[in-house]
Amino acid sequence: MTAPNSSTPIHGNYHGYYTKRPFANDPRVAVLPSSIFAGARVLDVGCNEGWVTCEIAQSKGARKVVGVDIDDKLVRLAWKRRRYVWSLQEPSTSKGTMEDEMPPARKRRKVDANGGGGDTLQADYFPASFEHMFGPLPIPPVDAPDGPGRDEFPHNVTFRAVDWVNMEILEDKDGYDVALAFSISKWIHLNGEDEGLMRFFRRIHSVLRLGGTFVLEPQEWESYHKARRMNPKLKSLEHLKLRPNDFEKILQEIGFGPPEHLGQIGEGGFKRPIDVYTKLR
Repeated sequence: MTAPNSSTPIHGNYHGYYTKRPFANDPRVAVLPSSIFAGARVLDVGCNEGWVTCEIAQSKGARKVVGVDIDDKLVRLAWKRRRYVWSLQEPSTSKGTMEDEMPPARKRRKVDANGGGGDTLQADYFPASFEHMFGPLPIPPVDAPDGPGRDEFPHNVTFRAVDWVNMEILEDKDGYDVALAFSISKWIHLNGEDEGLMRFFRRIHSVLRLGGTFVLEPQEWESYHKARRMNPKLKSLEHLKLRPNDFEKILQEIGFGPPEHLGQIGEGGFKRPIDVYTKLR
């Protein structure tokens, strides 16, 4: 695959996207039940620089998180983001240190797969300035005695540069419990037209396990016109028959249940609906 030119983000592959949409914890993730991520395999389509992907892998108890993006430059930045986030995380408790001896400030609560509580390492333990001054910390190998395990951050997150709508990846064969499509459906629609969008929805359905969760942040039809005006390389809208209001019906016909509408999330131009679908068949 040839990565698209970053100066013409016709796939929504904006570089520096999170400088315009900064967050400590993404509000779109915050409104989702933590229970859907606990112990889950998660797919993040259009992961950009990996901010959401890393947050879920580190703080939501996911067993495996796979971020895919069509832009290989963004994927390289996502790998750097992984190491940056790891560098700010609290060190794991060394052997011989009793857990109850740890200060409460060094613990953060999370929800486990059974809905109960558990402790996880503090994500922002070290100041970000440390990483800038001294560089990122090395990531220990999976088999390191006191290091994180294979199902723990940062080993539980990986990134792939791929046109996922049209190409399979190795991780797909094991299926996913959760698939995220944040601010990506418009770009798939504009580039692949109605057929490409339908292929994307069917691909999501095919890789999700029964009972799995599809989280969709659809962009309004008005924003399609703006994207088309900004970049004449995008195809004309006259060929598109489907509209964002049709997505709910389409997804139910494919095999998803009625969506749970979580409302308009975000601020300003980034305030968009978040809809959660469950694969029923």
